[in-house]
Amino acid sequence: MTLDTKKDITELFDYLPHRHPFLLVDRVLELSVGESIRGIKNVTMNENFFVGHFPGYPIMPGVLIVEALAQLSGVLAFETKNTRPADGAAYFLGGTNKTRFKRRVIPGDQLVMHSSIVADRSRMMKFACQAFVEEDLACTTEIILMEGVF
Repeated sequence: MTLDTKKDITELFDYLPHRHPFLLVDRVLELSVGESIRGIKNVTMNENFFVGHFPGYPIMPGVLIVEALAQLSGVLAFETKNTRPADGAAYFLGGTNKTRFKRRVIPGDQLVMHSSIVADRSRMMKFACQAFVEEDLACTTEIILMEGVF
């Protein structure tokens, strides 16, 4: 089932417990419950991590690209399971596999992220994820989210 509505940053607050400076999804562009999701992260020079990574040569840390993909996957998990953090539900990063970085992500880039469900078990979900800048593949990874409670 595809949702017709996009999710802006204020709507994401209902799905993700993260807040500034660690909310790394700016918008959901497409969501097909039980299948896949597409969203964006606008990368700006104002990001706190650019102060030290690296001065004079700013690059978005790979671990934060993976975290952004995990957060986007979390939105899909919540929609698929029809739960929300307000219900006491949570999804935590349980692992990553096959993570590869193909290009650097710098201020001014828009990270376009895709996540598709590969496995859905009672308390664990696995996702195949990709992040792009324009048409260039920036990162691929498998994300494992574990269901927990707050």
